[in-house]
Amino acid sequence: MATIVANLIVKGDSLEGTLATLTISAPITVVPNARKSKEAEPDYRIISRSNGFELGAGWRKFAQSTGAEYVSVVLSAPEFGTIYGNIANAPGNDPMRKVIIWNAPA
Repeated sequence: MATIVANLIVKGDSLEGTLATLTISAPITVVPNARKSKEAEPDYRIISRSNGFELGAGWRKFAQSTGAEYVSVVLSAPEFGTIYGNIANAPGNDPMRKVIIWNAPA
């Protein structure tokens, strides 16, 4: 079962929303990495809107089966450990709404 850990709204080339778990509710923004200079560096930075701390990063990837582009993210903080996930379209048909879906460890 997919678990949504963030609800986001498209704001230009960025995403803004809330990271939410059972114990955390934090405003975040996902912004393009303007300083990217190497292929292995992240395409996006995930920043806390409360204090400006960097919480994670995202990389553009392509699905092996369909070739569809998606963003794979890693979020990390002492309060919640490490969360691996993907940015996806939110339920419904609004292209301005996205979610981060947690990829639970197997």
